[in-house]
Amino acid sequence: MTTATKNPYLLLTPGPLTTTDSVKSAMLIDWCTWDKEYNGLVQEIRSELVQLSTQHTGDYTSVLMQGSGSFCVESVIGSVIPSNGKLAVLVNGAYGARIAQMAGVLNIDMVVLDFGETERADAARLEALLQQDAEITHVAVVHGETTTGMLNPIREIGAIAKQYGKTYIVDAMSTFGGIELDVAELQIDFLISSSNKCIQGVPGFGFVIAKREELALCRGRARSLALDLFDQWDTMEHQNGKWRFTSPTHVVHAFYQAMKELAEEGGIAKRQQRYENNHRLLVKGMERLGFRTLLPAEYQSPIITSFYYPDSTEFSFETFYKRMKEEGFVLYPGKITSAQTFRIGNIGDVHEHDIERLVEAIERNRFWS
Repeated sequence: MTTATKNPYLLLTPGPLTTTDSVKSAMLIDWCTWDKEYNGLVQEIRSELVQLSTQHTGDYTSVLMQGSGSFCVESVIGSVIPSNGKLAVLVNGAYGARIAQMAGVLNIDMVVLDFGETERADAARLEALLQQDAEITHVAVVHGETTTGMLNPIREIGAIAKQYGKTYIVDAMSTFGGIELDVAELQIDFLISSSNKCIQGVPGFGFVIAKREELALCRGRARSLALDLFDQWDTMEHQNGKWRFTSPTHVVHAFYQAMKELAEEGGIAKRQQRYENNHRLLVKGMERLGFRTLLPAEYQSPIITSFYYPDSTEFSFETFYKRMKEEGFVLYPGKITSAQTFRIGNIGDVHEHDIERLVEAIERNRFWS
């Protein structure tokens, strides 16, 4: 699909991201939340999400939740962990830290394993912690930490969590739909993502892929009315796709269209190939211009890449950002404290020729050279 001509720039961010004309066009009709056709569409989305997430579809279900991805994460943290439970959070970026912050606000007993900003989460350290602290009941980790572009080893972490009998929560906000995975094989109990990431919809709701037997235990646990994950699922499940409160109808239709376009592209495997190709071309082009990546290649996701500032006192990210926006590209500032960086995303309706145009634009605007 081509980028809409009315777009003044391409979003090279981890979401919201550049969407196709047809996804945007799906939002031009107003829908009633009680309409049977609309509710049936919600049920189709829920079923398709499970099919995208695992071959063991009978063991899993899905639930949609209004709000940004963080709303959905908080619905899981606040609904899944019982009052006598204890959460271990593996942190190596802002989004792992946000999970810990949520748990703190909700007065959930918690321990944080902090790996710093540029190191992968380590399953061996988790095992050592679980051996020391038998009170831990739940383990949470971010799959793709867009603070840096880090891809955490969720298979190894899940294996340790399950070896010690823990419930396993994975924030796959920026990876689901863009990186192949099977929640059953990875032993994930709750996987969380959002409408405006790799499935390439627009912001407005998140979703949870949940193991049915684990979700069934969550009745009455929620610390919030609006973010009660079990009650939201129970209503959708038994009232044919009905949301408890007003749903983002336009966003849901855009997401439905985006899911059709994911299938037309060839599914998650093909989309992952496109993202990986975007990433390879980006790194190759940026290195040719003298930029260095923050992370080693073996840690790097194909979602977003962090680059160090050039070794020049004349470089100003604000000036660079403004010039790139004038050229038709919106980049992301850095988010770590230990180094001066900026980030470039590869996801959304972004293709090889877009990356080539970006590198050419950066070369034209090397004011710091």
